[in-house]
Amino acid sequence: MDLTRFNESLSTYVRPITSPVAIKMVAKEAEIPEKARMPKRDFGVTMPVCQGLALARRHGMIVAMGKEDMLCPLGAVAMGFYPPKTKFMDATFGIPFWVRTQKDAANLLDGMARFDEGRYSAIVAAPIGRAAFDPDVLIVYGNPAQMTRLVQAAVYVTGEAIVSRSTGGLACAEQTAHAMQTSQFQFVLAGGGDRALALTQDDETSFAVPVALADALSDALQATHKQGARYPTRSYLTYGATMPRNFGQLMEYLQEDEE
Repeated sequence: MDLTRFNESLSTYVRPITSPVAIKMVAKEAEIPEKARMPKRDFGVTMPVCQGLALARRHGMIVAMGKEDMLCPLGAVAMGFYPPKTKFMDATFGIPFWVRTQKDAANLLDGMARFDEGRYSAIVAAPIGRAAFDPDVLIVYGNPAQMTRLVQAAVYVTGEAIVSRSTGGLACAEQTAHAMQTSQFQFVLAGGGDRALALTQDDETSFAVPVALADALSDALQATHKQGARYPTRSYLTYGATMPRNFGQLMEYLQEDEE
């Protein structure tokens, strides 16, 4: 696929404020780009996966995160860096916490998209313009109107409604593991951690594009633009407006012939 063309299509038809992020799941440490920053090694801190993505899309960094960089247990298991141990899966520690019962939490975790433990050693995130690797997924953040353009283009490609999952959290799992495992577009709402720690704004949400669909999405953005789907949304401005009564009276006065 052509990353430059994809990025140009987004710039023209979607206009995201922050850079789209290219994601690569790597099996071996040797596959990590030389210029990549790793949170523990380079910053002396651990991070949730969403914070690493934020560094890529907001600061333009190439970021690699492995087992030793993980702060969030949900992302750590979703990326396959740690095993889904019994007390993780049965929600003994009360995580996810935004559910009514431990059983409900366990059900969410049972359905969470995740890679098999040990399949990958790191997740690499880069702003799309700096991605000197073949990505697995491309993630775009934007406002609801911008996401609508991506959904319209995706529907143009598939002819079907976009069916995605949102739980109020676990966004990294949906953006990466679920997108890669299903090879389908994913529209994903940011969760609390994404907003609190990765500074995703209240008006932002995300759209994940499996790389195999990227060229088709580029074509679809152009095609749907030609058919009238636009961002910014085009307002209807050729209507006959009404004005307060005295405005009308003044207009009539101005139109009268002087005696």
